Amino acid sequence: MSAVRKTITSAVSAAVLAGGLALGAAGPASAATCPSSASPVINGASAGWTLRCSGNNVTVSGWLQDTSADGKCAKVRINAGNGNYKPETACGSGVRKQFSFTFNGTENAQVRLATA
Repeated sequence: MSAVRKTITSAVSAAVLAGGLALGAAGPASAATCPSSASPVINGASAGWTLRCSGNNVTVSGWLQDTSADGKCAKVRINAGNGNYKPETACGSGVRKQFSFTFNGTENAQVRLATA
């Protein structure tokens, strides 16, 4: 591998690593169509959600809990198949929030649990 290529590869790798660290801890995403459910747990947060469809609409509902006194908040980020986005946040160890969002014109959504 040439010196220029090694330098570029190293720079790109460093940028990707730095970008990942800046986003905070993120759990696995759950990309799904109806009906489905998930109950992810990551360091500092837990959640449970269900996707239900009616017609050409998807409803994502569930709960989110901050499980650590680390100064970070638990977050659920929902990206619907129609391009819409909804977040929910729970801050403070033991704080639990319920959420329910309906997206029109789609039967799928990607839901991600994270801390930040």
